[in-house]
Amino acid sequence: MQLYDYQSNLIDNLSRSWREGYKRPCIVLPCGGGKSVIASEIAKRTTDNRNRVLFMVHRQELCDQIYSTFSGYGVDMKLCSVNMVQTISRHLRDVESPTLIITDENHHCIANTYRKVYEAFPKAYCVGLTATPVRLNGGGLGEINDKLIEGPTAKWLIENHRLAPYRYYAPALADCSRLMSRCGDYSAEDVELLMDKPKIYGDVIKFYKQLSDGGKAVCYCATIRHSTAMAQQFCDAGIPARHIDGSTPKAERAQVISDFRSGKVKILCNVDLISEGFDVPDCSVSILLRPTKSLTLYIQQSMRCMRYQPGKTAIIIDHVGNVHRHGLPDAERKWTLEPKAPTKKQAQAEIKIKQCPECYFTHEPADVCPNCGHVYEKTQREIKEQQEAKLIMITSEYQDVTQCRSIQELYAYAKIKGYKPGYAYVKAKEWGWFR
Repeated sequence: MQLYDYQSNLIDNLSRSWREGYKRPCIVLPCGGGKSVIASEIAKRTTDNRNRVLFMVHRQELCDQIYSTFSGYGVDMKLCSVNMVQTISRHLRDVESPTLIITDENHHCIANTYRKVYEAFPKAYCVGLTATPVRLNGGGLGEINDKLIEGPTAKWLIENHRLAPYRYYAPALADCSRLMSRCGDYSAEDVELLMDKPKIYGDVIKFYKQLSDGGKAVCYCATIRHSTAMAQQFCDAGIPARHIDGSTPKAERAQVISDFRSGKVKILCNVDLISEGFDVPDCSVSILLRPTKSLTLYIQQSMRCMRYQPGKTAIIIDHVGNVHRHGLPDAERKWTLEPKAPTKKQAQAEIKIKQCPECYFTHEPADVCPNCGHVYEKTQREIKEQQEAKLIMITSEYQDVTQCRSIQELYAYAKIKGYKPGYAYVKAKEWGWFR
């Protein structure tokens, strides 16, 4: 498998970091950017030099997937152990000392089970890989990692055809504002009670039909019971769907995934199974029915449908307002190793999105919905700011309406001439700026 330039650069930067004295760097790369390929190359180089690798995952179902990927890539699996961190931490005496420890989904590395492994092998070099180097409370990973090695942004990966472009819709089905929190996130049982209503099931299916064009979808639910019921509702509507979870027998789960890839199954309903590290490249739609305070979980689930395929446009249908908590999936975020979380006010200030009331399309701020052409009504403050920003230039330079080049300039021109604000909209529509 040929590495992309940005993947090779990340590995080169990792090697340089080790030479500079850093022992536990963390590679940051968006979901779908190829972290498994990078890990395979790092592991192969290590075993090619006859050194031992310990690869840690946090869920059993990922072990077979990683083992298969490494084997296919040419990693010497006699020198590479792939196992759950829980198992490793309980049997440290049985683990041969590794030269290199690779931590999958490195945002979990703060947990005590990981710390035990790091402490047991203090001479080992370490590297973690994650899309979101952040804890649930928003703090960084500086207690474990000593350097962040950041790859390209999600926007760059989309623009360079390494991730699929996407369209984000957020038709809210229930009021999640009063949900209680437990252990730092919303109570799954409370979410289930909120979402477990015939009308909500019906609306989920309605919006899937309306927005997804029949694409293969992964549907993220609050609990196993909720997920099972949602799968049944899709089936009752004539849309083949299956539920899978961690307790689903291995052979059955493999068959369901195979049926999904072949198109026999259109909807995969689950709770958290198809999120971190679980690769389903044929998915083109993500349906979010579980509100979460975790940026990591949100990114993992919303971007699951964005694996690149030529001509593909991913569809994200967010029924629980996660985009209003965290921003769009490809929003540029500043990562840090600092443990202190940003204040709620600071976090809210960074979320800049607009949601169309007509088609529910969610996008970066604009005057007009890019999806349906709906013109947003401006607040008095927005109108004042935009008019004042353009007023001096228009007063001194623009003598005729045909010289206006934006809706903001039309608003300001109308104000100068004493016209009503609707003049700007009518003129813009006349010129074909709006559909």
